[in-house]
Amino acid sequence: MTSHFQTRWHALAFIAALILCLLGVYWEWLGAPLRAGGTLLVIKVLPLAACLLGLWRGKLYVLQIVSMLVLLYMSEGVIRGMGDVGASRWYAWAEFVLAWVCFFGCILHVRPYKKAFKATQVKD
Repeated sequence: MTSHFQTRWHALAFIAALILCLLGVYWEWLGAPLRAGGTLLVIKVLPLAACLLGLWRGKLYVLQIVSMLVLLYMSEGVIRGMGDVGASRWYAWAEFVLAWVCFFGCILHVRPYKKAFKATQVKD
């Protein structure tokens, strides 16, 4: 049986993004919401969730977009990891780590394609 993913970096980026979406929903809805019963902060995962299908299919432009998008999740993870208390702190650090994994998965998957593209360009 063959894998749908083009490289292990592609698989790593997709899996990290999927888990990041699930973590964001769980965190803001059930795990440690800012207010009891959940908050609308759960919508923070919508931009990343919108990219999941393109990420699954291995679209290079989506991988590039996701690599920039997860930087926002990375920064939120650091800020809330240092400022929150209790379970929310651990969810924040998990978000930070997953965002890093997704970022490097995207970058390392796209890198050979970028090099191949640059090699085809005519130098003046």
